[in-house]
Amino acid sequence: MASAPIDRLLPGKPYPLGAHWDGLGINFAVFSANASRVDLCLFSANGRRERQRLQLPECTDEIWHGYLPHAPLGTVYGFRAFGPYEPARGHRFNPHKLLLDPYARQLTGPVRWSDALFGYRLNSPRADLTPDRRDSAPMMAKGVVVDESFHWGDDRPPAVPWPKTTIYEAHVRGLSMQREDLLPHVRGTFDALADPRFVDHLHSLGVTSIELLPVHAFLQDRFLIERGLRNYWGYNTLAFFAPEPQYLSTNQLHEVKIAIRRLHAAGIEVILDVVYNHTCEGNELGPTVSWRGLDNASYYRLMPGDERHYINDTGCGNTLNLSHPRVLQMVMDSLRYWVQCYHIDGFRFDLGSTLGREAQGFDPGSGFFDALLQDPVLSRVKLISEPWDLGPGGYQVGNHPPGFAEWNDKFRDNVRRFWRGDPGQRGELAARLTGSADLFDRRHRKPWASVNFVTAHDGFTLADLVSYCHKHNEANREDNRDGSDDNASANWSPDGSIEGPTDDPIILETRGRVARAMMTTLLLSQGTPMITAGDEWGRSQGGNNNAYCQDSPISWLDWNDAADPANAPMLTCVRRLLALRKQLPVLTENRFVHGRTRPAPGLADIAWFDPEGNELSPEQWANPEERTLALRRATHDPAQQDVVQVILLCLNASGEDVVFRPPAPGTQWRVLFDSTTPDSGETSVRYGDDGRAMQPVPAHGAVLLAADVPKDESA
Repeated sequence: MASAPIDRLLPGKPYPLGAHWDGLGINFAVFSANASRVDLCLFSANGRRERQRLQLPECTDEIWHGYLPHAPLGTVYGFRAFGPYEPARGHRFNPHKLLLDPYARQLTGPVRWSDALFGYRLNSPRADLTPDRRDSAPMMAKGVVVDESFHWGDDRPPAVPWPKTTIYEAHVRGLSMQREDLLPHVRGTFDALADPRFVDHLHSLGVTSIELLPVHAFLQDRFLIERGLRNYWGYNTLAFFAPEPQYLSTNQLHEVKIAIRRLHAAGIEVILDVVYNHTCEGNELGPTVSWRGLDNASYYRLMPGDERHYINDTGCGNTLNLSHPRVLQMVMDSLRYWVQCYHIDGFRFDLGSTLGREAQGFDPGSGFFDALLQDPVLSRVKLISEPWDLGPGGYQVGNHPPGFAEWNDKFRDNVRRFWRGDPGQRGELAARLTGSADLFDRRHRKPWASVNFVTAHDGFTLADLVSYCHKHNEANREDNRDGSDDNASANWSPDGSIEGPTDDPIILETRGRVARAMMTTLLLSQGTPMITAGDEWGRSQGGNNNAYCQDSPISWLDWNDAADPANAPMLTCVRRLLALRKQLPVLTENRFVHGRTRPAPGLADIAWFDPEGNELSPEQWANPEERTLALRRATHDPAQQDVVQVILLCLNASGEDVVFRPPAPGTQWRVLFDSTTPDSGETSVRYGDDGRAMQPVPAHGAVLLAADVPKDESA
């Protein structure tokens, strides 16, 4: 039961930031370097009525703080900050606007769009220069003081070694919204993520880690709401410490922890896609919901000499100022909180180049990277960067510091174009198959630093990649102008006229072959493979390659399709390839190979061949019309020290069947996998009258051969 109101707060302490209950009351602490006063606002349990407003009595090192004795758990609160409203100097204080605590652990009530959410008077002839005096509290979400205790039992991080890691990118809501075997209120939540049947699915595939699109609380864009759409992906952060309320079926934080606990018990890591490059407040014309009202000049990077406007390296209107120690602290505290409180195993940083920006541009030795890599907690989890942004010099693939893995879009683009049959792709494909050493073999980095993918949440699904020549984003209500026009896709109809679904068996066969060939290339390449949820059975978005606003069946996984026998070949393909990846050490070797090591006499650790079994000449490498490639890899088998494990990956991106004549060791090859018949088991290679192996590789197909060679046997 709530205690009687008090007249003033006790001084409290400046650390830790946020609202923390100690059993006797709550300490509140919030940063603002430029405010002249900060008030704590207390609300009714449902957040609808402001019960009391108290001034934070102390400011220590720019941290405003106060202690509320006898305050219970569940206290609902927000802040109001006083100071100058001078946009030209970067200040946008407006005490009429209720501000969410940047450290709020849980939210209550959605943000309800209203003109009162803006710090300036909308439609004023002076644009954002006239402050708005309406109270925004009725429309704002509020923070809730919570008890974060949880009985984790013997939970331990799976700690999957990087070379053994396979990532499954998924969306909490999209995974289960069409699960008819779940109660309606459970669908789309962490409760569904913990369902044993879903965990079994991950196990059956063989993935080791699930990477979740943003689960931090995020703001629904006003322009999308007005169009009858919603922000589905969640790259519009409202609170860096609080889970998105719609992902909780009972509004209890322990749902998140239970899901992670169960995934860990199954040996599966949980990685979060996080957005620390910008916030939901947008540019100078955006709403005032938290950081802007607390200290705009500190939290955001502003244009030098024109501090009314924001540096927009993110394309989202603003850029967080990680050069400021308190802003950097907020990000570090958030990351550490998710590891220590929720046992998260790693992070994928959206627009990671932004996080590495200093005054002179991107810097692999930036304050953020340095702080992260020396942190005793965070340096031990998986760190993945999306290595680009929209600012100058923003494309930084391969240039992040050691300790990071990076999304490798060069792998995506090259694999798509090779299997589409584009000219001049074979040479680059050689680099992509072997961990992209041209990008990552520096500063003692390892092949796992290349996160290889053919599809991701942003773009076509794998099924759409082979079913559409062009994007079809009409449902986004932007006249199909949004999304990339360059997808390196094809619909594989004879004249390119059949976009999407068809009953033509020849077209369907070709589409299936090309899709499985790309999946095979992904899962048999050196580096860290990432597959997109639903690609394992051929999920389609109807040609939409920018489904960020489609909180609908367009984006949700249809589990009936997963059970459709027509989709069984791709499921079998993924399961068998991931099983092979675990069985064959040569596929997960933790070093770059350059052909300078010989595991057996006359047998290099890597070599490239044409279909006749001849090593490729410079002239052949330079021929842009070649559509075949054979890669031989050799390494010592850790389980049998006197045996060298050899594989030969034969790729045929042409439209005709090609017979490959495997090179030495020529009498011991066996077929482990054929992407055109993924359900066929291991078979022997045929041999011709001349004693040489002959392995047909069908059009649009990939075949994996293997041989075991005694260590002292000459090739």
